Amino acid sequence: MLRIAVCDDDERVLGRTLDLLKHYERVPLQVDGYLSGEALLAAGKVYDILLLDIDMGGLDGIETARRIRAVDKEVKLIYITNYSDYTIFAFAVHAFAYLLKPVKKEELFAQLDEACLYGLSNSGPRLELMTKEGRVHIVPADILYFEYQDRQVSMYTVDRLWHLKQRITQVAQEFGQYGFAMPHKSFVVNLYAVQRIHGYEITLTDGTILPLSQKRSAQFRRELNEYLAEGGKVTWI
Repeated sequence: MLRIAVCDDDERVLGRTLDLLKHYERVPLQVDGYLSGEALLAAGKVYDILLLDIDMGGLDGIETARRIRAVDKEVKLIYITNYSDYTIFAFAVHAFAYLLKPVKKEELFAQLDEACLYGLSNSGPRLELMTKEGRVHIVPADILYFEYQDRQVSMYTVDRLWHLKQRITQVAQEFGQYGFAMPHKSFVVNLYAVQRIHGYEITLTDGTILPLSQKRSAQFRRELNEYLAEGGKVTWI
């Protein structure tokens, strides 16, 4: 059974979303509705999926998600928004998906289907890489970014630094299928690790600030927007 909370300060939208969920048949659902972020937080319940309206009075969906994520690292967040440009939310708590208002039944059900499948899978394939430190097996999600410097590629992961015997363009080509992109000729970034973009600076989830070149800015923002539009999930090949 999937435990789902729907939070929207528009009573009509909330009611319609709750009605749509009544027709989902893949797995049984336990669904609760809330008219504010404050009410959701006050309930103190644990959910598998949160459907959060971003633009709410009081606590908006972003701040509500931040407070929930502080105590629950596993819940899948699906933001509901009026904006089709998802890059403006890149600084937000990472979402499993974004849904554009008005929410369509087929799009909502597709994300629930994906959540069911994604929740049963692991965090992706373990890749075998040859580094100067030796052979390493690593999940792409654990890599923050690659940097070309001193005629070698440095691979920064969540817990350490590795050095690869590859060209940065080769890395970009190989890791594009795992949700990585080049914001600068010397960097390849995991799009999931992007917390925000300000001007020509990219801030990652660990606080690292990387450059965004003017030449690559439009393409990188487009790739990030497409990635977020797909829910920030990687299609493992």
